[in-house]
Amino acid sequence: MNWGMKNRISRIIMPKTGRCVMLAVDHGYFQGPTTGLVNLGKTVKPLLPYADALMITRGAIRNWIDPAVDIPIILRVSGGQSILKELSNEVITTNIDDAIRINASAITCSVYVGGEYEKETINNLSKLVDEGEKYGIPVLAVTAVGKDMARDARYLGLASRICVEIGAHMIKTYYTEEFEKVVEACGNVPVVIAGGKKLPEMEALQMSHDAVSSGAVGVDMGRNIFQSDNPVGMIQAVRAIVHEGKSVDEAYEIYEGSKK
Repeated sequence: MNWGMKNRISRIIMPKTGRCVMLAVDHGYFQGPTTGLVNLGKTVKPLLPYADALMITRGAIRNWIDPAVDIPIILRVSGGQSILKELSNEVITTNIDDAIRINASAITCSVYVGGEYEKETINNLSKLVDEGEKYGIPVLAVTAVGKDMARDARYLGLASRICVEIGAHMIKTYYTEEFEKVVEACGNVPVVIAGGKKLPEMEALQMSHDAVSSGAVGVDMGRNIFQSDNPVGMIQAVRAIVHEGKSVDEAYEIYEGSKK
């Protein structure tokens, strides 16, 4: 791994703690103006001081994010489908030149292991890794899960390991029981968990705690933060778990206390 790539990863995963809190707001690329992101800029602005990195598309960053903001960008570069169609039918939508122009710290795509277009999405990842290696830009592989796929350690370990073998530099996957097996399957490649659908705040905090306790380097949350009734308090609480080792109860107190 070259110096530039190591430097970009160190901007995302904090060297002091070895962990990270990513804020995912790339949902619009297949869900449109989903709840909480109709005015993406208004939603994101108060959350940025507490996020270590922002996962976003190139259109969204140009429309809603101030270029003077100092936050690492994880640029979503895959898409081509909507919730009305087969989700796994993705293509690469953004070239490496635009990622460089945006000054992305990483690029990301989804890989649908077990999906109808599994081979095509694995091929997307392979091409991104090749391009990223040329320019020192790490690739975050997202193990996307279809409606009918089991989110267990065996499946997620399979999907994550395939992404590692193809050359991904970071993995984003779902939390499950025996998550340490998923982490072990990834070797030295850092793993973050996806927040997934909106959960009650206590459940989302418990999931974050259990994930980092099982070896994840952090979380990449979206809906569990920006759809919360207290988004700033929620991201502060998640950050307390990930970076400070706070308990779930202590983190929940931060979330509740922020309301006041």
